[in-house]
Amino acid sequence: MKRGICLIGAVLAFVLAMAQKTMVSGVVLNGTTGDPLAGASISASGLTVVTNDDGFFTLKCDESPQAVVISHVGYRSQRVDIHDQKTEKLKIRLMPTTIQLSEVVVMAENPYDLVLTAISKIGRNYSQQPERYRCFYRETAMKRQHYICVAEGVVDMYKTGYGRSNYRDRVAIDKGRRLMSPKRNDTLSIKVLGGPVVPVQLDIVKNSGMLLTPEELGYYTLQMEAPTTIGDRWQYVVSLSPCVPRPYALYFGKLYIDKETLAFTRADLTLDMSDRQKATDMMLVRKPLGVRFRPKELSLLVDYRRGDDGVTRISYIRTTFRFNCDWKRRLFATAFTACCEMAVTSTTNNDVQPIRGRDSFDQRDAFFDRVDYFRDPAFWQDYNIIEPTESLDKAVHRLLKKY
Repeated sequence: MKRGICLIGAVLAFVLAMAQKTMVSGVVLNGTTGDPLAGASISASGLTVVTNDDGFFTLKCDESPQAVVISHVGYRSQRVDIHDQKTEKLKIRLMPTTIQLSEVVVMAENPYDLVLTAISKIGRNYSQQPERYRCFYRETAMKRQHYICVAEGVVDMYKTGYGRSNYRDRVAIDKGRRLMSPKRNDTLSIKVLGGPVVPVQLDIVKNSGMLLTPEELGYYTLQMEAPTTIGDRWQYVVSLSPCVPRPYALYFGKLYIDKETLAFTRADLTLDMSDRQKATDMMLVRKPLGVRFRPKELSLLVDYRRGDDGVTRISYIRTTFRFNCDWKRRLFATAFTACCEMAVTSTTNNDVQPIRGRDSFDQRDAFFDRVDYFRDPAFWQDYNIIEPTESLDKAVHRLLKKY
């Protein structure tokens, strides 16, 4: 009898906990054109999500927040107060930032000196203690215009302080699911090795050897660009382009640096495709015999977010691969696109414990091979995710019907 009462009590407690979750949802639009804004940051109650390509977002909070804060590169941040518990179907318009003439003075700065100074301040601007991050991860693959593979899940990430190397930084899968096209003509499957480990490998601030060292910067031409804002904070913008041949492919792109703190807040990079073999070496791990791989694009977006405690942390990362594959004796090549994205939804530095080696995800593993089949209507429960775009949502429903 006691065990029965305890079980009922546990079930009731779970139902009550679920009932307390508040859903905040809506769409973020360009206040001038009305176009959807992808990649806008939505924050409330210490939680964060980003909008999908259609501008939509969903944020699940333990209780109804008093307000949500929306920010996007080049737009004025907006605080939206929540009234009368109306938290769903919000329509938020962000207005582009107007650059005042007085701000253009930053164009006179020396870009090399600016970036080197920002590097010297990494220890001051980023966390120096271990932290755990709860993240949402998704990877998709498309053949021409239709999806052939979707995998997504919730992962935990452990990062040591930015004064240390990333040797002990690890990622563990909390839960995940996958779906692949059953069509016979979709014979080429695409898998991304080490997907959830990307924030460990491509955190350019902590893994500075990738780009942010005096030696590596010497291979690039740097130039000051027009300033912009992120979250109502002015940013220096430094563009970079390769100027010295290297045995590996370099990047074109832009670095965003907070004007007040000189923290790196964003990196938007695209791999140089001028040498096809170098680009292939960066993108391709292995392929079937008889398939010719032709790289078209590798782009990388890394966002950092300044918290209320003044510490800047990694918040969002997205990689996009575009390539063509053709089989010998076939006339036309087939275009493929693979995309991986991870968003940090919450962070803690209280009583942080490392992720054990046997529980961690290996950079040689494919996320698709480590998670279960897709079908579960209550899969996400109270987890925060990036809303799927309309096209992806429809594709998933079509693929599920074929099983």
